[in-house]
Order: sequence, then C-alpha cells, then structure tokens
Amino acid sequence: MELKDQATISTLAQRLGDTAHVSGLAIRLGRVSGAGARLPEWLLKVAVGRGARHYQRDFDPSLPPDNPSISDEEIGVALCLGQNPYSLDALRVAAQLLSSPRTDALRLCKLAVQERCEPALLHLAEVAKRYAPQQEPWVTLRQQLPPRHVPRTDALPHWTRLVSHTGVTANRGAPRTDWLCRHE
Repeated sequence: MELKDQATISTLAQRLGDTAHVSGLAIRLGRVSGAGARLPEWLLKVAVGRGARHYQRDFDPSLPPDNPSISDEEIGVALCLGQNPYSLDALRVAAQLLSSPRTDALRLCKLAVQERCEPALLHLAEVAKRYAPQQEPWVTLRQQLPPRHVPRTDALPHWTRLVSHTGVTANRGAPRTDWLCRHE
C-alpha cells in the first residue's frame, strides 16, 4: 500500500466521530497469531472458520492458521476495534461469531470496555433485541455494558445486514427474518 493510499482509508472510529484507541489487544493478537499488519484480514478468516459461515469467502492462503489460544470473545472484540479500517463486514462477522451460547458475556463486556468498542457492540445488542430478544451474549451486554457516547452511529450496520430474510417458502409459509447465529 502506498503512503498516498493510506490517507484515504478511514477507520471505524473516524466514521463514528470518535478517537481511535491504540489497542493492546490488537498488538497482542497480531503478534500471537503471526498476522501482524494483516490482523483485520486474519480476524475475518478465523471468525468465518469458527462459525460465522454466512460470510464464507476465499481467504489468502498465506494468512496464518487459527490459533485456539485466542478466545472467541477476543476475536469478536478485535473485529469491532475503532482503529481497524472501516468494514461493515467485520462488524457483521463479529455479530454472528458472538451469537453463541458459548460466548462468555461477562468477559465480552470487560474486553469491550477495555478496548473501547462499547458503541459497536451495544448497537449489535440493540438490533438483536428485536430478532433474538433472549439471545446471549446480547441480553447481558444490554444489561451490563455501560454506554459510551459517540457523535455518529450511522456508520454501524443497518438491521437488515445482521439477519437472514427468507422469501415465501415451498409450503406457502410466510417470509421470516432470523438473527444470524453462529454455526456450532
């Protein structure tokens, strides 16, 4: 990437009108995973491999393999970091990966505060309230995660990007809207 190109890439924090936090988690994950500067790409690959299959795609084979010592909560939070290049897919993948009964909601809350990604995760939790009102970890996040104001939220995914819509089914069933949960 050329230096002139770097100036045009915005971060999630910039899109939210927030200050980007230099993440200790991102530094550690970049080192432990071996992904280094390619961490955002690696996070997507790992999350899809761990069950966010709605976003399946071909990933660069030179990316390092998954590292099981890195928790799902860390992967999900790292996908929502303000310092990351702006990517709605990263937020959508995080939502599906974390939509699992295996997610430790209290650990997720702690990491979200530590890494300053409360606005993104609370947005996902509020959307989940409409389509999966009892789904963890979203219930716990809505109850436990303290809100942190950001000037703009229009950069966060629209609810239609976090659900699956079915058409009329073969048995003349009504169309449905389902929250995208992790494939376990």
